[in-house]
Amino acid sequence: MKTRRSVLGLILVLPVATALAGPPETPRQPVTDTYHGVKVVDDYRWLEDWSDPKVQAWSEAQNRYARSVLDALPSVEAIRERVTEVLSAPVVRYGSLHEAGGSLFAMKTEPPKQQPFIVVMPSAHHPGDERVVLDPNTLDPTGGTSMDWFVPSHDGSMIAVSLSHGGSEAGDVHTFDVATGAEVHEVVPRANGGTAGGSLAWAPDDSGFYYTRYPREGERPADDMAFYTQVYYHTLGTPTDKDRYEAGKDWPRIAEIQLEVNPADGKVLATVQKGDGGEFAVHVRGSDGSWKQISDFTDPIVQATFGPHDSLLAISRGDTPRGKIQRIDLADPSLSRAVTIIPQGDDTIVSDFWDSSVLATTDSLIYLTYQLGGPSVVRAFGYDGAPAKSPRALPVSTASGITPTGGDSVLFQMASYVDAPAWYECNGRTGAMTKTALATHYPVDFSDCEVVREFATSKDGTKVPVNIVRKKGLSLDGSHPCLVTGYGGYGVNITPGFSAADRVLIEQGFVLAEANIRGGGEYGEEWHTQGNLTNKQNVFDDFAAACRYMIDSGYTTTTKLAILGGSNGGLLMGATLTQHPDLMSAVVSYVGIYDMLRVELSSNGSFNIPEFGTVKNPEQFKALYAYSPYHHVKDGVHYPPVLFLTGANDPRVDPLQSRKMTARLQAAEPEGLTLLRTSSSSGHGIGTALSERIEQTVDVDAFLFAKLGVDYRPVGPQAGPQTRPKAR
Repeated sequence: MKTRRSVLGLILVLPVATALAGPPETPRQPVTDTYHGVKVVDDYRWLEDWSDPKVQAWSEAQNRYARSVLDALPSVEAIRERVTEVLSAPVVRYGSLHEAGGSLFAMKTEPPKQQPFIVVMPSAHHPGDERVVLDPNTLDPTGGTSMDWFVPSHDGSMIAVSLSHGGSEAGDVHTFDVATGAEVHEVVPRANGGTAGGSLAWAPDDSGFYYTRYPREGERPADDMAFYTQVYYHTLGTPTDKDRYEAGKDWPRIAEIQLEVNPADGKVLATVQKGDGGEFAVHVRGSDGSWKQISDFTDPIVQATFGPHDSLLAISRGDTPRGKIQRIDLADPSLSRAVTIIPQGDDTIVSDFWDSSVLATTDSLIYLTYQLGGPSVVRAFGYDGAPAKSPRALPVSTASGITPTGGDSVLFQMASYVDAPAWYECNGRTGAMTKTALATHYPVDFSDCEVVREFATSKDGTKVPVNIVRKKGLSLDGSHPCLVTGYGGYGVNITPGFSAADRVLIEQGFVLAEANIRGGGEYGEEWHTQGNLTNKQNVFDDFAAACRYMIDSGYTTTTKLAILGGSNGGLLMGATLTQHPDLMSAVVSYVGIYDMLRVELSSNGSFNIPEFGTVKNPEQFKALYAYSPYHHVKDGVHYPPVLFLTGANDPRVDPLQSRKMTARLQAAEPEGLTLLRTSSSSGHGIGTALSERIEQTVDVDAFLFAKLGVDYRPVGPQAGPQTRPKAR
């Protein structure tokens, strides 16, 4: 989860009038571990055991303390009124587009509905003729049931949907008839999970589907139930315990699988990632039912799709870290005979294991997504590699979601920090480009803002992009409250995105900055590897440089600077907090990782080893211990106020991380302010209900305003933000 736009998790409780005197007492119960001759004391190991009633009671007491502080902050009700007005406005958004059977399927978001729902329409130009196929808000009026993903059958008569509950991402596949909306056939259990996710691809005749299958009860020990995903085939109308095993028994324990079927010949493509470190293997099931491995984890192929004339089109890295496109003949699938059709260029070809739409093919064209160091564009090429007529791009914007619609036409979405998402139809042969009716219209206006892209200089001299959203005509006099966000991990590209909620901060005088730091993939695989494993400190240096840039350039001062991040970005918050406690005056950290020596022992921790490393390796242990936030909190140091948010159902980052970091900071500075909010009805942020997202945004905004000395003023022609002494 990369920014305040996408990292969710909160609690809903009644407000209290005044803050409690302080957080609950947290006993120290030291445990000593020895790693490669180094003794490490852990005072709060006992907080790891969520089954312990004492841990649950401690967490509930922390929630009460957090609520007492947050609900007593200035102007909370006025902030809630504005945030609710913005986020609950009936703004229609469309995503996850699929063309099937001559119709267009989409996931539609329309507040005040708690969850998105699935609709079908004739085309992107005729949403007025759409029809609802599945609405989880009807299935579960509480908003607790969400869709992990959906896949329509080739003929468009059915959809297969992974449904999960409470943000758990533990999804079972349900099948629905498109014409009637009725659920049909049997439920296929355990097809999706937290970190390893899940995938499904229909057989050419739609009589069944290939899917990712997690172990079922009795097949594996309890500690392995979230691992060992394999590929199975389910025939509709048959018991799921009769499903046919296809592949995966000899794949890694931490395998993550994405599936694709070629409807022309029934061949199946399985791309397997080993954990979250960016190592991939490609397997193909032939028409005769046999599986053949095309590439291994040590090979340079990072993504593939079916191409013309019995081929694969693959994104290859290796000696071309910004990527090239190769054609692999499936009749003789040797990488040594792969033909390069689009060579490496100055920009990075985007690969995304979780999003196949970054690479798409039509009758005679290849459409690719290119990274420009944060912003992205779509470009079109012929199958011979010759450039076609590529779509135009917005300034500092993101292009995503390439969806073929027939012939050589595709749909794709564009958005920026100040331009709301809209879907465009493009034909790379003719150059025609049309904005469709699937455009989002928010009740907020960013026309008084501009985006500038500047560069900070990191500790080792690396130039780090910083995308800055500011009011036009802003004076660089250091007077502005500023929020800086970042991520820096897993090769994830941090791209410009529109957030209506950001308007609430802009209205109160904020400058917003998002840094494209190393660890991401914005400049290719080298940019990623310079910020993973033993190079992780570069990530924190880059982010600190971005923060200092905002101060040195006259945007803000340390007393008006806040930082925010989540998940791997939560680790970034913890490291920045402990390495540079005087750099900022408020920290918001969602579902973060803080104890780097224990993270690999969590239920899904081994997925992260390819990215972070393991304590079993001496050099990697040394690097992990050198920056682990939990182990670098020092008694007597003054730390800025911190708001930690976590979800009890998080399948990706165990909430124990937030519990331990909270306890350590509270012990290090008893007079400081460290808050922990644990939600009982959310997880890592995926599938969080709208009502919870509203309350989360209210708390975060109120916290930021109070700690940066911003006196909230209601929006109006005469209203303007004022500053006052910082609240503690």
